[in-house]
Amino acid sequence: MRIAIAGANGRMGQMLIEAVLKSDDLQLAAALSIKGSDALGRDAGAPLGKQTGVLITDDLDALAGADCLIDFTRPEGTLDHLKACVKHGVKAVIGTTGFDDNGRAAIEVAAQKTAIVFAPNMSVGVNATLKLLDMAARILNAGYDVEVFEAHHRNKVDAPSGTALKMGETIASAWEVALPDVATWSRHGDTGVRKPGTIGFSVLRGGDIVGDHTVSFCGIGERIEITHRSSSRATYAEGALRAARFLEGKSNGLYDMQSVLGL
Repeated sequence: MRIAIAGANGRMGQMLIEAVLKSDDLQLAAALSIKGSDALGRDAGAPLGKQTGVLITDDLDALAGADCLIDFTRPEGTLDHLKACVKHGVKAVIGTTGFDDNGRAAIEVAAQKTAIVFAPNMSVGVNATLKLLDMAARILNAGYDVEVFEAHHRNKVDAPSGTALKMGETIASAWEVALPDVATWSRHGDTGVRKPGTIGFSVLRGGDIVGDHTVSFCGIGERIEITHRSSSRATYAEGALRAARFLEGKSNGLYDMQSVLGL
């Protein structure tokens, strides 16, 4: 497969490029960055000490030479890239987080015309964790207070993380309720006693934390914690490549990593 990488000069973009170059069955076909970037015109592999022959560009028509785009950028950029994917018949793997309802709706519309994997976290371990949370929530469905804690590096701009939200959605779905109806997003001042059946969220931003997530089921006399910690972005890159391979041969449709992993 011919792979295009969005945000090619960023940390995640470089991790994705390195993963594609190391693979036996994937080829780097295009590398995108934003207009005005200092990286434009530079070889996509230069920061890795490699020459790929693929120059970083802001021309979205470069996607015409790709089979699949992998995008871990920002919502507004991803939606622009997605329009170009539909135009050129390119599949998409979207790991971008922070979409509003309109953004998610736009992805659903695009999926009618091209195949898309859209997931807040491409890590195989995180998606195994989501499966465990679904099981735990079905068992611990009464008498337990649930808290979702997440920690990321200081440069992450959206909160809670897309992964934390997905964890909350997984638990709420197991309880057969909608997350917005049971979520507690912040606490300050005299909050009163905790309302049963709610899911609390707390966030830490600091340093260079790649990504930590812990869900606590707090009962009387016991606490069950399910934790996933990322020490490298490489796990996200390998999951994204797995998602791209999953899309081969698919003409349209919206999938998540649970579909990719057969969960």
